Amino acid sequence: MPVSTIEHVDRVLSPAAIAFVEDLTRRFRPRIEELLTRRRAAQERLNHGERLDFLADTAEVRRSEWRVAPIPGDLQDRRVEITGPVDRKMIINALNSGASVFMADFEDANSPTWTNVVGGQANLMDAVRRTISFENEAGKRYALNANTARLMVRPRGFHLLERHFDVDGRAVPAMLFDFGMFFFHNVDVLRQAGTGPYFYLPKMQSHLEARLWNDVFVHAQEALRVPRGTIRATVLIETLPAAFEMDEILYELREHSAGLNCGRWDYIFSTIKTLRHDAGFVMPDRGQVTMEAPFLRAYTQLLIKTCHRRGVHAMGGMAAQIPI
Repeated sequence: MPVSTIEHVDRVLSPAAIAFVEDLTRRFRPRIEELLTRRRAAQERLNHGERLDFLADTAEVRRSEWRVAPIPGDLQDRRVEITGPVDRKMIINALNSGASVFMADFEDANSPTWTNVVGGQANLMDAVRRTISFENEAGKRYALNANTARLMVRPRGFHLLERHFDVDGRAVPAMLFDFGMFFFHNVDVLRQAGTGPYFYLPKMQSHLEARLWNDVFVHAQEALRVPRGTIRATVLIETLPAAFEMDEILYELREHSAGLNCGRWDYIFSTIKTLRHDAGFVMPDRGQVTMEAPFLRAYTQLLIKTCHRRGVHAMGGMAAQIPI
């Protein structure tokens, strides 16, 4: 049966783990806040008639020939990926599903109550150690099969705070809490098992945000004496501004990249939100907008072209299914 919430807190919020997240917060919170201010300023310019375009000052990155670091062997097969919240039973069933990858989601699929956030971290600690189990009210027991999906973790986006955890009297960026706790508790066990800490990064809007994530990765690896490049991350291209900076995002993360992913529904929403003051841009009901729409086809084709040129995976968007 799941351990109690108090036990979750004791296991997850160890003094060393707290110190690690505090260090990440003090080092990187100012830059996160600067980037969020930059987002707002960029949107204001769009509201007043500026047009989105590829960046002039990064043209050389797009023109030049370079490739990301080789993908680890255990991440080569990603033909089927499944995602869901960090609920204990869900983690077991997803890892046992037969999919190539399970993305454990602290973001869209998870209601960020303190119990869910801390409990989710404890559940993933058990999953990484292959000790996770669950017994329902009818007495049915769930445990991991011998062969399981590869685990990836999606922390929350730049704009969200973890209001239950303060550093210097202020709520920490949720992205640093989610990443920091998982990385601190699990990196050594994952490496001993012949794999590594693999992540999905959501809601990014620029290559400068990718640069910050890369700096977080470099510092975290140095702090725990882990070789650079151990962390791998797939970036969800699910905002309109990010679609104009795919080469640059891969370049910033080139020693930690595991590719790009088309986040269809958020991309449609981002397009509506970003161009909401453009009278010439009219969108039908989102349910009628298929991937054959020209702006979506252009975005997916550019993502595939960009990733293949740089030697990294181009991942398709999610198809929402409700399992029986």
